[in-house]
Formats: sequence, structure tokens, C-alpha cells
Amino acid sequence: MTRELTPAQLIERSISVKYRKELWAPFITAIKEYKLIEPDDHIAVCISGGKDSMCMAELFKILHRHSEIPFEVTYLVMDPGYNEINRQYIENNLKLLDIPAVIFETNVFAIANNNEEKPCYLCARMRRGHLYNKAKELGCNKIALGHHLNDVIETTLMSMMWSSKIECIVPKARSEHFAGMELIRPMYGIKEDDIKAWARYNGLQFIQCACRFTENCTICDNGGGGSKRQETKNLIRRLKKDNPEIEHNLFRAIHAVHIKTFPGYVQNGEKHSFLENYEANNPHPSEDTNPEKKPQQ
Repeated sequence: MTRELTPAQLIERSISVKYRKELWAPFITAIKEYKLIEPDDHIAVCISGGKDSMCMAELFKILHRHSEIPFEVTYLVMDPGYNEINRQYIENNLKLLDIPAVIFETNVFAIANNNEEKPCYLCARMRRGHLYNKAKELGCNKIALGHHLNDVIETTLMSMMWSSKIECIVPKARSEHFAGMELIRPMYGIKEDDIKAWARYNGLQFIQCACRFTENCTICDNGGGGSKRQETKNLIRRLKKDNPEIEHNLFRAIHAVHIKTFPGYVQNGEKHSFLENYEANNPHPSEDTNPEKKPQQ
């Protein structure tokens, strides 16, 4: 007799079966390609309450059960000062998806919202710091964040268009302020549209944005639509109409940077010019190899 699956099991099954190619395959590829998980790791899977982090938690549930690499996982939710609606959405979804999360409160929103100059920057830094601190307190050596492929390519384009530099999100990074801690991004190769499709298929609703500045739009689609990131999303969407491969091309491009063709680059905080190695990389051709040299009569 066939065993009836619970709602949580059905949602989890949709990842390993229906969305195996779109979600599970790139998740595993990123872990292997970037060496994100090592034996005896203890990973804090950080859940903000949005679709990305919730999907990541589901992926980790499957991986933890079947992985050949021994590792531990803790599902971690930081409440930076959510309103009651957002907090209830998160708790309901954790229960629906059967995710045994550790929830802890902070006053991040209250502090960041009193900073008129850079509230978003301060909020992001404080949230990251609290996550590192709590994860380390719980015995974790890594935190996992739910940044996906579109976050990666959008950030790269945004840095070019508004910050005059080419900079992107990396798959993993060691913390500068929390010794022994590392940040990993296992959803690095997953497209946002595929995460949305998975959520729609399962009838799931997640908070769209936890920020106090846009929380009135948290239940609607793509809240906070006036941001530079939303402008970049719209730009990529328009380009995709003419070139369906635009997302993959941008993603592959950041893995194939030809430094030799750039007039300048920054390494370890120091600026470098292509002129530094110009002579070594572009030697004058000798007379013997000059194709324009005419043979002697």
C-alpha cells in the first residue's frame, strides 16, 4: 500500500523530482565546483523568510539526509525586527516545510532606520554580523546564504553602471572579523525564475522583503520596485527577449575574465595598470619572425 506523503514531504519531493534539473542539479554542482562543504562542517543555513532562503533550506534538508560527506546543519532565523505579519509568515512556513529552525531576535531595524545616510548598508552589515555571531555560538563554522545566479549577475552589472568598477559576489569567503568562520552561497548557479516556479507549483507564499522601508509591499510581487536592483532586473529581462541565453552568458563571463585585455585591475586593495607588464606580455617581434620582412635576393 502506497504511503501518503505529508505536505512537507510533497514540497521536498518537488525539488528532487519535478525541479531536479533547475534546482537540485545546480545546487550540487556549486557545492562540488566551489568546494563549499567539507567533512565535519557545521553549517548554519540562514533563513530570512523569503523564497530564496526557504528553498535553500529545503535543498539542505535533502542533502543532509543523502550526502556522502558527513556534516551537520542548523537552520537559523534572525528576527531583525519584523512586523507581526512577516514574523507569522515565517513561522507558518517553517511549520509547513517542517524546518526545525532556531529563531533569535535582534534590534537591527531599529538601529538602521535611525541612520539617515546609509541605512541599507548598516542593516546588511549588522545582520551579517549577528548571523556570524549566533552561528559561531551554536558551534557552526560556516553560514550559508541564499544568493542565486541572478543576484550574482545583477550585482556585477550594478557595480559597473553605478559604482564604476567590475565586482561580483563570490561563491564563498572567509570572514574578516569572525575567526574560523566562512560564508558559502550554494544557490550560486540557480536562476531566480526557477525558484519562483517551484514556489508557485507548491502554492507557497513567502515574504518579499524584510526591510522596514518596503514592508508595506512585502506580500505583493517584487516589493520595493523602485530600486537600482529592480532597474537592473528589468534591463536583463528586456535583453532576454532578444537573447534567451543572456543570463547564462553573463554568469559564464564572470568565470572567464581575461585580465590581459583589461587596462586596469585591483588586487588586494592595490590598483594595477596593464602597462606594468606590457613589455613582457607584448615583446617586439624579432627580425627572424617578422612576417613583413622580405627575403634577401
